[in-house]
Amino acid sequence: MSFGAYLFPAVVILIVVVVFFTLVPLGLWISALAAGVRVSILTLIGMKLRRVPPAQIILPFIKATKAGLKLDIAALEAHYLAGGNVDRVVIALIAAERANLPLSFQKSCAIDLAGRNVLEAVQMSVLPKVIETPIVAAVAKDGIELKVKARVTVRTNIDRLIGGATEATVIARVGEGIVTTIGSSQNHKEVLENPDAISKTVLDKGLDTGTAFEILSIDIADIDVGENIGARLQTDQAEADKRVAQAKAEERRALAIAREQEMKAYTQEMRAKVVEREAEIPQAIAFALREGKLGVLDYYALQNLQADTEMRKKLGGEGKKENE
Repeated sequence: MSFGAYLFPAVVILIVVVVFFTLVPLGLWISALAAGVRVSILTLIGMKLRRVPPAQIILPFIKATKAGLKLDIAALEAHYLAGGNVDRVVIALIAAERANLPLSFQKSCAIDLAGRNVLEAVQMSVLPKVIETPIVAAVAKDGIELKVKARVTVRTNIDRLIGGATEATVIARVGEGIVTTIGSSQNHKEVLENPDAISKTVLDKGLDTGTAFEILSIDIADIDVGENIGARLQTDQAEADKRVAQAKAEERRALAIAREQEMKAYTQEMRAKVVEREAEIPQAIAFALREGKLGVLDYYALQNLQADTEMRKKLGGEGKKENE
């Protein structure tokens, strides 16, 4: 038998071996067997053909099996194909099982696919988180401003994690509760003497409704006295009233000046008419003399009457006023 007859089967066997080791992660299969997890070679080959990294399925499956969880490889693979993080889901299930939290595989997958960190949610259920609010400014009824900073202790409510509001909503609601509580206080000293009244009032409002968290406590971390808002508002109002009064006074002054100018114009017009009528008197006298309706003696009597009138005006001081 020639050398070529042996070469062809050897090449075929080599190709089969290469393809086998390419499709089958033998090391991963051995690790699973060593951990007591039964995984068929056909399952691994199917993952390769479906472009699923076997390590991202088998290693979390080994963790779950060692932790006593009963999971299905096909379900893990389906979650990976849906875009989920298999390893994080498995670790979250293990942590929940150790903490005796009711968390199913379907719910953990749904939380993970919803974009929430299911592992962080489980950890927050075991170890509550403290959220510090920004400084909240509120004004009591006596007009004094108070600046409050609170610490809110929350833990995850896994049942409301899907569709529940985030930390920002909790902070906003707590801030609103603080403003409402301080605003309803008659005196800012009452708030300073009993800051725990804020916590009790805010907690009674049920601020965690519709959120993904459960509020355990609200503690006032710091409270400071701010400005006297009431006095500032009164000052601003007084300044505004002053400007309005000044504007009205200026309006009245302008009206008075306009009326004075109008009266001066009217007086000048009347004087002009008087001068015009006085200029017509000599003509009327001359016409009366020509027509014989006025005698010479009457004319002299009229002149004497005018002279007497002028003298009376001078004695009464009216002539001086007209000159001025």
